[in-house]
Order: sequence, then C-alpha cells, then structure tokens
Amino acid sequence: MNQSTPESTQELIANCYPLVPESIMTPSRCELSDIELQIIAGNLPEHLHGHVFVVGPVGSVNSGDFPDPDGTSILDGDGMVYRLDFNQPGKVKLKTKLLKPPCYYADKATRPGTKYAKYQFRNHGISRFTISLGLRNELNTAFLPIPSSGNGNDRLLVTYDAGRPYEIDTETLEVVTPIGANQEWRSETSLKLPFLPILSTAHPAFDAYTKEMFTVNYGRSAGNFLESIPFIYEIDELPQVIDELLEAIAHLISAQNFIKDWLRLFWRFSQDISQFYLSLITQVTKLEIDDFLYLIRWNGVSELERWKLVNADGTPIKINQSIHQIAVSQDYVVLMDTAFTTGIEQVLNKPFPSSQGTERLLRELLSRPSSPDSSIYIVRRTDLKAGQKPACSQLEVTVVARKVVIPLEAAHFLVDYQNPRGEITLHVAHISAADVSEWLREYDVSAYKSHDPVPNRLYGMQQNEMDISRLGRYVIDSESGRILQSKVIYDSQCTWFVALYAYRDRLPTGMPPKQLTDIYWVSLGLWKELTTKFIYHLYKDYKYRAVPLPEMLRLADQGIPACLFRLHTSPESMAIADCYQFPSGYIASSPQFIPLNEQEESQTNGYIICTVCAPNNHEVWIFHAEHLAQGPLCKLTHPSFKFGLTIHTAWLPKIAPRTATYQVPVRQDYQTLVKQKSPEIQELFEDHVYPHFK
Repeated sequence: MNQSTPESTQELIANCYPLVPESIMTPSRCELSDIELQIIAGNLPEHLHGHVFVVGPVGSVNSGDFPDPDGTSILDGDGMVYRLDFNQPGKVKLKTKLLKPPCYYADKATRPGTKYAKYQFRNHGISRFTISLGLRNELNTAFLPIPSSGNGNDRLLVTYDAGRPYEIDTETLEVVTPIGANQEWRSETSLKLPFLPILSTAHPAFDAYTKEMFTVNYGRSAGNFLESIPFIYEIDELPQVIDELLEAIAHLISAQNFIKDWLRLFWRFSQDISQFYLSLITQVTKLEIDDFLYLIRWNGVSELERWKLVNADGTPIKINQSIHQIAVSQDYVVLMDTAFTTGIEQVLNKPFPSSQGTERLLRELLSRPSSPDSSIYIVRRTDLKAGQKPACSQLEVTVVARKVVIPLEAAHFLVDYQNPRGEITLHVAHISAADVSEWLREYDVSAYKSHDPVPNRLYGMQQNEMDISRLGRYVIDSESGRILQSKVIYDSQCTWFVALYAYRDRLPTGMPPKQLTDIYWVSLGLWKELTTKFIYHLYKDYKYRAVPLPEMLRLADQGIPACLFRLHTSPESMAIADCYQFPSGYIASSPQFIPLNEQEESQTNGYIICTVCAPNNHEVWIFHAEHLAQGPLCKLTHPSFKFGLTIHTAWLPKIAPRTATYQVPVRQDYQTLVKQKSPEIQELFEDHVYPHFK
C-alpha cells in the first residue's frame, strides 16, 4: 500500500513547488445511490438540467484501495460511472456504478485465494490480462450517446480502447449488452481465449442525421507475434538472482547516457529489423502475423457491417500505435493513428508483474517516443455499400482509405460535419512529446540534479509532457489528401498537456452542429513531481520542440496550473477566447457542456461542468460557458464522492429505463469460445459468469 509523504515534509515541499493532489490517487470503488451533493461555494445555477455522465478507472478487483499496490498505471482499472442529476430544482443528486461486463465476474472469481486463482488476471501496463482467459474489457474511457428518434429514449454506450463498446441502461447504469457478438469482431491474436483481445476505439462516432454508428476493429502484427512466446505468461515470477541481475543491467543503461543515445539510434532503424524478424518468425512457426484494419457500421438494431481498409496500392494499413478516436462527417469517416499504445502489446511492457528487474530492463530497451507525426486515414462513405458486408461473413470486401500525414502527435480531434467542395476540417489537440501509456514507477527518479526518487504516493500517475501542447485547425482536400489550410497555436498559460474536450453536441433539433465554432479544453498543467529522468531522455530529441529543455525544467520546477479554456475555431481569428487557471495544487478533468436554453443554437450559452481533484477533496465545479475567466459559479462535494483521474463525459436531457430490443445474449456469445477450454474453466463460467446475465 502506498504511504503518504509526512505532513511536515509536504508543507516544506509545497513552499517550493505545487504538489500533485493526493486525491487524484484515491478514488473509491464503493457504489453510491441517491446521494445529494453539498454546495461548498457559490450558488447552483437555476437553469441547469439533464444528466451528466462521467467515467473513470478505479482500480481492480484485487486493489481494494487505489491505485493497485504494484504501482499499476491509474488508467488500468474497472470503469466507474458517475451520474450527476440536475432534474430537481436546487439539488444535484449522484449515482455511481461499477461497470461489470462478463470479464469482470471472471476476474472476481479468479482472485488470489479462490478456487480458480491459477487463472487470475494480472496488470500489464495499462491492460489486464491472463493467458488462460484473455484480456479484460475495463470500459473506463468514454461514452457515445445515441439520440432517440421521435419520442423514444436516448441510448448510451460506454467504451474502452481494447474491447467492444457496451450499452448501459441510463437509469440503472447496469451493463446491458455488447455491440456486436464475439464472432462479429476479429481478435488481435488467434490464441484460443474466451475474452478475446479486441482492439477498437474509445471514441466511435454516431451520425445523428443518418442514424449510423461507426467504429473500427484492428490488429497489429506485434500482438500476433506474442503467440510465439506464450510461455512467458506461465512464469509467475523470476528467481530473485535473475531479477537482481536484470535490475543491475537496467540501472547501468539508465545511468550511462551514451548507452541510451545508442539505443535511440538503434530504434531509428528498428522498424525494418522488426519486420524482418517477424517475417522469419512467420516462416518458422507458420503463424499468421499481419496487420488489419476494419471499419464497422451499425444501425442500432441489426448485425454489424464491416469493410477491410487498405492503402491505395492494396496493401494492408498498419496502425503503429492506436486508434483512440475516429470522427464522422457528412461524406467521410476519419481515422487517426493516435499517440499511445494499448491492448495485448502492453504485455511486453510488463510480462512479469512481480519482477521489477524485468520491467525496468524492458522499459529501457523497448521504450521509444510516440510518433511525432499523425497519420490520418480518410474513407468515403459512398464506398460503404449498404448490405454488402455483414461482419460475421468470411467474405472480405476492401475499401481504400486515403492517408494524410500532419506534423505533431495527437490523441483527440474533432471534425466539422459539413464538407464543402469535398473539404474536411479537422480540429486537433496536439499533445507534444508525451506518451499517455507511460506512468510513474517505483524506480523512476526526478529529472532534476538531485535524482530523488518520485513520491511513492504518485506511483501509477501519468508523467509530464516534455513540450507544450498545440491546437491545430486543418482543411484537407479529401480526394488529393492535400492540406489546403493549416493553423497551429499554443499558449504559455493554457496549453500544457491539453487532455479532454467539450462542445455543444446537440442543437434544438437534436442534431449536432454542422460546423464547430467553439471547443472547450482542459489542460493538466506542468508538475515537477511528474518530470522524470526517463521521460526527459525519451523526448530529449523531440522533432518539433517549441520550448527548449532547460526552459521546460524551469517551468516544471515552478509549476503551471491546470486550465479550462475556450478555443474559438474561426479560420480568420483562431484563438483562445476565454480561460480560467485553477489554483496551484488542483487538477481538473472531464469537462462537459450543458446548454442553458435548448431552444437556442448558441455553442457558448450554457454551462461547463468538470471534476476537480483538490489537495484534500474531490469536487465538481460549474462555470458559465461564456465567462470562464470569472471563475466557478458553484462548487460541490460529498464525503463519499471520491474519484481519481476521470476521463470522458456525456450529457443527456433525460434518462429512462432502456427500451431498445437489441441484445447479444451472454451465454450464446461465449459458449463456443468457452467450450475450447478446460472443464474447470467451463465450470467457472457456469457458476460465476452466466448467472449474472439473464
């Protein structure tokens, strides 16, 4: 269990630089119902209405408290939904629920000390995996609202980058059904596992005008390569003498800059070497090691449709990192290879969870910076012929995706719905010199001269970005792939690790705006405690550096607060139009826009709600969306309301029991996969998984 820094020491440090709030590391797994939040500052705006949904990770079934005792990334954890209800005048009610798909119950049934403990899941990087059962779908990242047609009820999906999206009941918050049966998705590996490692996107896109959802299903050859080395998962831990030797080698590499420089030089040429090695493995083992990328379309009621995306020359599209987000416009679907890795490849990051020496050595040898450029793939919607490709069919129908590369990496982007003259407008947040899948580990040391170890209370927390984030607006000719317009800005006050966004996504018609004029962003700020020697050297030679490294260290030393700001996206005057800097020692997250008047089309007349981790408290702050600089109108909290690094949000004007009939029965979904496993695993499903689902 992590231990806090003594209070007297904290006070001494706080006089030098702001501390990361401990509250961000202490969310609760306790489910709450009918809790009324307490106003601790300001007044509750009387025009607030509807329901805000927030999701975030809260540790595993083994952790009890958070984070996990092994220093796992805070992004690796079961999803918790927090619903804030504004449907009673003068009150804000709270309901929370752990999201429990079938793999949750298998995880719970295989905990240490249980009958099935030998099949237990373990934390690997930002994923949770077992060679016997597969990959956890933790459902902890984002939502996708599906607005109703006519007088029906809105539907809500919850998502994760390494798993199928699930629909939840907006009133009970219970998990209802996955979207698409297992047979309609392709696994990243052909290992026979009940819980298939399925890579998708945490941000599928819904076109409210055509009532279609789009998502992706992809695989990387690195994931399939793991099929040739399954033995590593069967070793619980390495002998101590070997672990100590590996630790010593890792320490030597870390201490010798010339070795690290050589490794960086090696990685520049490693892609070709890796492909050659995979080719040899394919020939020797006869394994099918390839890359694939499917675009999926779903109408909300029927089977999935699926198309295999290829380059213009017919070759498979290779996703090097992840597809965290996609977007849909009137005529196109836009995909991006985003700046972090997820899925089964994370097992390479931490193959032996109890072996620090192995973990540290592999991190030194295998870690490389995110790609400094963003690869974008554009698909014409007219090429997706109706009824041509059910996902469960063995017939492959290929569609060409046009590739466009823009400078600077990214995780989040939005597009304008309209495509005048075949042009696509992208609004991109560029996280510069940052890796979302990296976190503080117990052997990390400060980037400053003292080389002090990082505070143990922050094991698992994200690391700083090592350059300033930027905001880009791009107009792309969809047919030629040529970038017609490009404008990139940054701000020394606001754009440090620009993370999450909000905008008005629903007009009085129920439809989204056809052109985005204003987008709200939250940045996490710059923190000395999150600036490590590892991340410093990983991005020392960053290609698009705007802030020199010595200046980065100086700024992190003094600290730059988290910020909520509004970006006005006009091509003539693209600029930050309004902003609020949070007090030192506070981290804000999960912004959500609520319209003040649903009958107006204004994209700024409303409220912004966000979660705030204060030094010793968990709070919800409410801002007027047109007057951020004036500060919060209201702050709310409750002693039982404890969250960590919450992620994405959604707003629905009303909630109601689910009435949609779409359903993938759990037993039917898994029985073919489970029958391929041992009688004991079949018994596990019969006794501990299936009974939880009708």
